[in-house]
Amino acid sequence: MELTLEQRKRIEENRKKALLIRQEKSKVRVSAQPYQKPVKQAQSDKNVVTVAGQSYVDTEAGFLLNEDDLSDKIKPVVLAQEPNPILPKTEQPTCIECNQEFGISYLMTHFDHPVCDRCKEKSGKDKFDLITKTEAKKEYLLKDCDIDLRPPPLRYILGKNPHNSRWGEMKLYLLLQVEKRALEVWGSEEEVERQIELRQEKQKISKLKTYKKKVKELRMSTRSSLYTKVTKASHEHEFDAEIYNEEDDNYERTCSSCGFHEIFEKM
Repeated sequence: MELTLEQRKRIEENRKKALLIRQEKSKVRVSAQPYQKPVKQAQSDKNVVTVAGQSYVDTEAGFLLNEDDLSDKIKPVVLAQEPNPILPKTEQPTCIECNQEFGISYLMTHFDHPVCDRCKEKSGKDKFDLITKTEAKKEYLLKDCDIDLRPPPLRYILGKNPHNSRWGEMKLYLLLQVEKRALEVWGSEEEVERQIELRQEKQKISKLKTYKKKVKELRMSTRSSLYTKVTKASHEHEFDAEIYNEEDDNYERTCSSCGFHEIFEKM
């Protein structure tokens, strides 16, 4: 039965992994016994398996290896590592601060902002300060769609909450990019300031209404006997027949529906 290309590739990968495991074990043995004999001579009989006249070594990792593969001619297997993401010279960005090309930087990697690490360190933290999403929405009147959906979406890094480490991580944005996005949304710095003033004025009015409502509720609870809530039209009395008092020379009458009693005089 002929093996497919994919099966051969998988067998080769497994063979290399088993060889790596064997090499690691050999290193441990060498460190424990500096004068250890060569691997081929040090193999015990119980680790050697003979199949069809060919000797194999049990790697104790689920695979059998030919003894020839353990010779000194075999070079150690080195796993491929991902190279550093340094761009070629022709594709390197130019720093907007010093006008020099650079390969990689913190601001370029995390925020796609073309500034090299040297200029970032020279400028200090204030120029390239970070701002939370909550502060960006509050101070620059931005919505979630302005930050996350408006192209290009603003990039961010995650940071621990300084108030409580158990809370969720915060999204930190580059302040320069947040300010630029606010100008794109509102048009100018003057409009941003005007919108902020309008928002503050609305907040003051809302707070004043809330305060008055609470004061009114407090008065209602403490002076409920003196407070009457009007729910329908005023009552109109329906008086009975007038009664004349000769001694006092006055009249009196009584409402038949509410019992209101009235004494009056006639000219």
